[in-house]
Amino acid sequence: MQQIKQLPSKGTSDHQNNQFNNIINVVLTSSDVAVEGFCSSRCGTHELNYIWIGNSETQCPGQCAWPFHQPVYGPQGPPLVAPNNDVGLDGMVMNLATLLAGTVTNPFGNGYYQGPASAPLEAASACTGIYGKGAYPGFAGNLLLDTASGASYNSNGVNGRKDLVPALFDPISNSCSTLV
Repeated sequence: MQQIKQLPSKGTSDHQNNQFNNIINVVLTSSDVAVEGFCSSRCGTHELNYIWIGNSETQCPGQCAWPFHQPVYGPQGPPLVAPNNDVGLDGMVMNLATLLAGTVTNPFGNGYYQGPASAPLEAASACTGIYGKGAYPGFAGNLLLDTASGASYNSNGVNGRKDLVPALFDPISNSCSTLV
């Protein structure tokens, strides 16, 4: 993990002066890279200037790529079809959205979060497993369906890409807010 924490300094245009203003470096590791704590306690992590996300395709898809894979714990429903036909990549997209929301709202670990500071629930992690309205444990919610591929999604991206991104906690309504 220490090597991953050092990588962001290589991504800034002014690393001699340690200037990280307005930069969030994203480090993605492939499915064959083992990182301490991956799968056992996290699918990725963030700090002020970086986000790290692991590809869980072969190591722990039931933890880090649900609902596109059978969950390790909880209700055992059929997995959804991944919108980009790649369980590992689509899991990384979900985790990137989660960690980006956390980086923006809680960059120093003392910003927006719920619960104790030692185990904070951030904007997206407060809504774990919720991707659409009507979600409950084992059911991601009512999602959009690509009739051509059978894939489930809730977000339309660049060049017709479809993705599944998590709900975010809305402190005004005190509930999880979804795109669909």
